Amino acid sequence: WSFSRQSGMRVLPMDEVQDKGWQYAVEEARRVAGNGPLYLSFDIDSLDPSQAPGTGTPEAGGLTMREALRILRGLRGLDFVGADLVEVAPSFDPGTLTAFNGASVLFELLCLLAEARAKRA
Repeated sequence: WSFSRQSGMRVLPMDEVQDKGWQYAVEEARRVAGNGPLYLSFDIDSLDPSQAPGTGTPEAGGLTMREALRILRGLRGLDFVGADLVEVAPSFDPGTLTAFNGASVLFELLCLLAEARAKRA
């Protein structure tokens, strides 16, 4: 986390999100993003391993899919110019739950990108 913080990134530790709620995470992300162009990188290991076991670095106590989708949907209206999904490891995902939930995250990211592009047009 030290590189992120030294680079001026705002890191929201999971304890902070759990203590203050997903709404706080949305408000903080919107505050930091402001009106500028925004690139969102969604790390699949931010999800609890029960939601996404197929990652190289599973972390107990992560977000549920419901929380992740609410956070992503709470970012509607921001000026997204790009997004990605990282850390999906199919070899660790024999039941394909991570792939399924990853596809759901990608769908939400594409919706955010399409909405932002339409708003700029």
